[in-house]
Amino acid sequence: MKKILILSVLGFALFAENLQNQVAYITSECYTKTVDKNGIKHNPCFACHINSFEPNYTNDESLQASYDFPEYATKNHWSNLFKDRTKEVVKISDKEILSYVREDNYKNLSKRLKKLPKSWDVNKNGKWDGYKPDCYYNFDKDGFDRDKNGRLTGWVAFSYRPFLGTFWPTNGSTDDVLIRLPKKFWKDKNGKIDRRIYKANLNILKKQMRDKADNYKKHFIGLASDTRAIPRLYPKGTEFLHSVRYIDIKNGKAAMAKRMKELRYAKKVSYLNYSQLRVKAGDDEKEANDNPDELEIYRVGNSERGLYTKNGWFYEGFIEDKRGELRPQNYEETLYCVGCHSGIGATTDSTFVFPRAMDWSWMGVKSLHVEDKNGEYANYLLNNMSGNEFRDNDEVIRKFFTKDFKPKKEAFGRLKNDISYLLLPSLKRALMLNKAYKVIVDEQSFIYGREGHVKPLENVYKKVKQEQSTKLKVLIK
Repeated sequence: MKKILILSVLGFALFAENLQNQVAYITSECYTKTVDKNGIKHNPCFACHINSFEPNYTNDESLQASYDFPEYATKNHWSNLFKDRTKEVVKISDKEILSYVREDNYKNLSKRLKKLPKSWDVNKNGKWDGYKPDCYYNFDKDGFDRDKNGRLTGWVAFSYRPFLGTFWPTNGSTDDVLIRLPKKFWKDKNGKIDRRIYKANLNILKKQMRDKADNYKKHFIGLASDTRAIPRLYPKGTEFLHSVRYIDIKNGKAAMAKRMKELRYAKKVSYLNYSQLRVKAGDDEKEANDNPDELEIYRVGNSERGLYTKNGWFYEGFIEDKRGELRPQNYEETLYCVGCHSGIGATTDSTFVFPRAMDWSWMGVKSLHVEDKNGEYANYLLNNMSGNEFRDNDEVIRKFFTKDFKPKKEAFGRLKNDISYLLLPSLKRALMLNKAYKVIVDEQSFIYGREGHVKPLENVYKKVKQEQSTKLKVLIK
């Protein structure tokens, strides 16, 4: 077992002497049952595990068809999935939870990091060496964040088509994602900050992240004109900021809450070209074949500096403490994040949503009122027959399917014109999911699972046995 220094604060460990779950990089969703008690097959796996696009050489489409786990991981260590929170949820009133989610727990984070608790100072140098929150969430009409003096912070908000499954508001959370490029991308050739130059470079990047691998003709402009825009790879120094929030209710509708469940930060600190990424993927595949029971070890990083992935990124995060204030995630809690961002086929240079960007504006509920282009969301529903991997979202099931899982034409017709019909929960469900997650916050039990649900989940294996190794015979692309 990996030995890690132990530090504690407010009742949680920044590091644990022994990881409670050594495979926290394998998400709880990966333990879902894909055949129900009536023999009907469900495939949410195709959203993440695909025949990937270059330069992502992790072609893991086969994971739609098998639980390819090391022996240790055949036991599901996400024990929170099987807890019944009915009694705890009943004790929380609607008024209480709405008051809670409407509080701003981001504004105090910078102050807390300046008055650094000793237990957060991993290297004992008296200062916080990780990401220092510097976004004001003060966006103009084009998504540019500005500080109190009106100066650009570099953070730019974009609306996007939410990735399939887990992060839909109907499953418990609202969220937004911001991007920031290195300062030379903000400036003209004379070194002066120019908002138009920055926006043009962002638009170049947005296009290149969707482009084919053989298109190497484009360069950035301004002071960054010496930098080629490589298809599907971000420039070194690119940063992302991702807030995961509760669900508020405004004007009788679900809305994004002020309170953050988590604040996630990522930075690309080293650049790997196509050849290097191909070699890395080949080495990973060979290692997995030669040592199938060997566990992944992320050796570089800690709760203060984040965890480094072999793809060249650092990831770190903040999560609620018992009082609802944001505190650094511990090693194991951050390990939960890096698995998906470092080794699945669906990502583009380790990220999910930037290639799905629509326009430069802060992500709000209004952004979800768009058409289901190419039937992407309908395809997910038809292949999974639920609104999430665990198939416990009865609201979505009832809305789109009959009791024998026949699609409801009227519902799918509405979805075609407005994906919010699928993505937004009823007010009753929103409040219930808020309360269920608040119970996890009170327990500080994130390392055992952070999915907000009331009843124990039935469609998840506690133990994957040999006879369950095959999921689906037909792969869905």
